[in-house]
Amino acid sequence: MTQETTTPTDDVQRNGASDSMVHVTRADRFTSFDLAEHPVPHGREEDWRFTPMRRIRHLFDPATYDTSDAPISVHATDEVTVETVARTDERLGTVLAPGDRTAAVAWNGFSEATIVTIPKAAAVEAPVVITIDNVEGAHNQHLMIRAEELASATVIINHTGSAQAVLNQSVEIEAGDASQLTVVSVQEWDDSTVHASNHRVALGRDTVLRHIVVTLGGDLVRINAETDFRGPGGQLTMLGLYFVDAGQHLEHRVFVDHSQPNCYSRVTYKGALQGKDAHSVWIGDCLIREAADGTDTYELNRNLVLTEGAKADSVPNLEIENGEIAGAGHASATGRFDDEQLFYLMSRGISEADARRLVVRGFFAELIEQIGVPAVQDHLMASIEAELERASAAGAQTV
Repeated sequence: MTQETTTPTDDVQRNGASDSMVHVTRADRFTSFDLAEHPVPHGREEDWRFTPMRRIRHLFDPATYDTSDAPISVHATDEVTVETVARTDERLGTVLAPGDRTAAVAWNGFSEATIVTIPKAAAVEAPVVITIDNVEGAHNQHLMIRAEELASATVIINHTGSAQAVLNQSVEIEAGDASQLTVVSVQEWDDSTVHASNHRVALGRDTVLRHIVVTLGGDLVRINAETDFRGPGGQLTMLGLYFVDAGQHLEHRVFVDHSQPNCYSRVTYKGALQGKDAHSVWIGDCLIREAADGTDTYELNRNLVLTEGAKADSVPNLEIENGEIAGAGHASATGRFDDEQLFYLMSRGISEADARRLVVRGFFAELIEQIGVPAVQDHLMASIEAELERASAAGAQTV
């Protein structure tokens, strides 16, 4: 099946039904820039059945949001171009189209967008740091990150603080032919913040792209990442890390759409949960289309339940329309501490609390080391230590 290209002037991208209906395959998933084409979900739809609707329903209504866009700041070297543009800028909306109601509300609700461009053949050594904080009230936001042909860079998006805030966000990521781009999105919100984000990712020919999501805070966070291979030879790595505390709902959805030949993808998400009503959701969808000869793909989700009362939902899905592939697979597991690991550590004089901390550090360390930015890696390990200390101080019942 071939993929139809859509621009913001088109009402609908690809054939299919609205997001209130059941889709036979992921290839039929409906997308549209037109908000009227996205009915308000009721919670029974496949895309929404794990999401607590009472906590996100207000994001479906455009009247919820302030007229101003969410504040954003960018720190980058002079070789990187940073622009604030009107929503009519022709570059916007060129990476896929909104696939659910919140994404459509965000697209139709922003006034100005921030475009960060790494120019052709530029090798940017220092990370580009985008900061989103001091969000007061409810806001939409649109961000676009562009790496032109042969460019290389690392972009870090930090979301922090902001008590009682609501952010509905679209992030377009466009990596040109033979570029090498790493995008890291870190969510360290106040525990009262609600954040929905749609990451739409495009890879050119022979592009190497790493997309990393780290979620450590927020009342409800729902991040949906979708991909578009635009030429053969693309290499995509998607990493995710989340730590869910009592009462938090952290939801991550990934759709890898292999539509071009000889492309590679690896998806690895890991999460830990602690406290009553801590809830994580991971949905990993992968589609290998008829034209995608030589595809090599694998997706993995692991969840570590640290205390009683926590729940992890994990759903990997793999659809294959092509028999000439290099490999495809998926795996998912949710469990508690490994008793043998704990026994081994405690038998060497390590206390149970310290042993548990070491197991969690090891669980996340392999993933964090792949980020490739030492300052970010050190910060994340410190944040995980703080989460474990918080649980220890609260005296949560372990499992």
